[in-house]
Amino acid sequence: MNIKIEPSWKNALEAEFSKPYFQQIALHIKTEIASGATIYPTGSLIFNAFEQTPLSNVKVVILGQDPYHGPNQAMGLSFSVPKGIPPPPSLVNIFKELHQDIGMQIPQHGDLTHWAQQGVLLLNASLTVRAHEANSHSKIGWHQFTDAVISTISAKADQVVFLLWGRFAQNKLPLIDVRKHTVLQSAHPSPLSAFNGFFGCKHFSKTNELLIKAGKDPIDWII
Repeated sequence: MNIKIEPSWKNALEAEFSKPYFQQIALHIKTEIASGATIYPTGSLIFNAFEQTPLSNVKVVILGQDPYHGPNQAMGLSFSVPKGIPPPPSLVNIFKELHQDIGMQIPQHGDLTHWAQQGVLLLNASLTVRAHEANSHSKIGWHQFTDAVISTISAKADQVVFLLWGRFAQNKLPLIDVRKHTVLQSAHPSPLSAFNGFFGCKHFSKTNELLIKAGKDPIDWII
């Protein structure tokens, strides 16, 4: 299967694209579109996280669960929305923590491409979703693919910082070699849980301390 994805990722994940489960993902999406369903993000942005952050550039991984399912929100980067779209509640709380942690002013937009281009892989566990139906593609095979992505990073990269926010993300811990990498865990930034440990986690300043210690450039979190 000829998947249009950034070359370093295509080489690293080539075996996944030929497996039956991945072919089923493609067939499922094509069938839904043919039946009139709207799928987010648009096709050119499904692999946007990989396009913006080649495998050799990955320094940080922020794992989300599902693309946004409202119009014009999903852009293939976890938690991120395009400029001109109001930041959703979880992203608003991420910005609040950044303000408390590093003093960043609350941005006027929610486009996190600047993070991705510095080596922050903004990875959702599912890469597509049906409009207005949260988690509607969570069982079509994407989790097998993104688990392979996490395992590939763990095996091929060095001293990556994984930010696992919430129980869903933390369940991916067995895929990560903690002898090579650092995992920071907290509650999810959702309004339902942010006060249970996300606020005050200081993951952004801690991440930069870890990157500097590893001899890497810190992330400029200001967007």
